[in-house]
Amino acid sequence: MAKVAKLSFWGVRGSTPTVDRAMLRYGGNTPCLELITPDGGRLILDCGTGLRILGNRLAAAAEADKAIEAQILVTHYHWDHIQGVPFFAPLYPPQNKFHFYSFRSEFLGRDSLKRVFEAQMAHPYFPVDLHAMSAARKFTDVAGGDCFSIGDNQVSTCWLNHPQGCLAYRIETSVGTIVYATDNEPGNLEYDRNLQRFAEGADIFVNDAQYTPEQLEHHRGWGHSSWREGVRIAEAASVRNLVLFHHDPDSSDKTIDGILRDARAEFENTWAAAEGMVMTLGEDRTDVVIPAARNSLRREAHFRARVMGFTEEGRAFQEDTVIRDLSLHGALIYLDHSPKLQSELHVMLENPGDGDAKRLALRGYVVRIEPGPEKDQVGVGIVFTE
Repeated sequence: MAKVAKLSFWGVRGSTPTVDRAMLRYGGNTPCLELITPDGGRLILDCGTGLRILGNRLAAAAEADKAIEAQILVTHYHWDHIQGVPFFAPLYPPQNKFHFYSFRSEFLGRDSLKRVFEAQMAHPYFPVDLHAMSAARKFTDVAGGDCFSIGDNQVSTCWLNHPQGCLAYRIETSVGTIVYATDNEPGNLEYDRNLQRFAEGADIFVNDAQYTPEQLEHHRGWGHSSWREGVRIAEAASVRNLVLFHHDPDSSDKTIDGILRDARAEFENTWAAAEGMVMTLGEDRTDVVIPAARNSLRREAHFRARVMGFTEEGRAFQEDTVIRDLSLHGALIYLDHSPKLQSELHVMLENPGDGDAKRLALRGYVVRIEPGPEKDQVGVGIVFTE
């Protein structure tokens, strides 16, 4: 079986977690990614609130008395990147083992990472302290420019332009390279040049895109970037896939849809990070799976519809089909054309009733592609956005 690297997104929101119906599709948890490397190792990137969800999944899947082990790379110490630690269930059983990496802060000095964890669980901020965590823990200081090995993989670091410091991580595996560069502000030529070199040739480049280009001009000094800066680096560094990350807590799904649309107009292989999204990197391709829509009231249906959109190759298409499965916010349809994930579709639904409106115009967003019941057909899962 061909070896792959599997990158899963458990938290993609920046600054603070958010729970809002208008933001459910991309998710409200703060940064946490999981990388399963081709040699079977597990790397965790950042410890935001998405870490709690990952921890619960790991604990539920673990065999009795079998250790859960991971290497955890922390970019920096702002709350949104560490606040999931007290709620990471695998840190409590004694058989588990974790190795943490981050930099020595000029504000904290020696054992910075350990001290950060102790401080956020100290009284009166948390009911139990760090001693309640029985798992084996090791802490290693790294700095920008360092290189080290984790299993068969090479990890290197780079300083980013962010208040109080932040590290980017480049992970080179046997099937390709992932660069994780959240929380970076453009405008400093030295940092900008270093990040471009650091991202050179990456198969997956996860980059901060908290602000629109217009918002960025009003948030200088806050340490974040925009989709346009990510596109600029991706093009200059010959990146294969750009992932927009660290979404603003006030950006609705509709806002992020617009950001993605603008970015794809300039760099086609752009994705907007979403909770539950999985990118599988093989030797010759990268597969992307977008999470299915949230559960809702579903009904079998048989409505005729006309669908308009763009294929994976960027060609416009128009096709008549039948909606087979309908929910209050989405649908499953079968098409001869294969639209790109996270692309927009326009659906004209024929009204099956006797009302005056003969057609219902809907705009949707592709969240799933699967084999269809007929040869050369694909099943397309859509979330309706308006």
